[in-house]
Amino acid sequence: MALAWARAERALDERKGRPMTMPYADGDGPLIPRPELTLPALRQAVATVVPSRLPEFFEDLQKAFVRAGDEDSVVPIRMFYRQWGVVVEIERHPETARRLHAAEQAVSSPDPVARDRAIREAGEIVRAAHREVAGG
Repeated sequence: MALAWARAERALDERKGRPMTMPYADGDGPLIPRPELTLPALRQAVATVVPSRLPEFFEDLQKAFVRAGDEDSVVPIRMFYRQWGVVVEIERHPETARRLHAAEQAVSSPDPVARDRAIREAGEIVRAAHREVAGG
């Protein structure tokens, strides 16, 4: 993880041409560009926008490769790329991530109206992220 942060710190803020330590964003814009659905690009994106989830990323990667071997299929690997592409798509937009995390918390509410609203909100966010990752 330290290596990933070191790489992120060397990234250049294209607008100012100087090293940055945190991703740059204008207002509600994305922290980073949407990464390609490749292992190196997704690993770097996760390390940048949600580094606390890197252990989960690597665990899911290992499970995908084991499942791919068991099934003699690349589908589990493609599913892994899509799943983590969606995570990054949400997390690279701070306001969207904040709304999703708030909805996830509200799902535990004792108020059924609040729970229903939270489920709808989370579903809309995740579906929109899937659409974006799939190409709009």
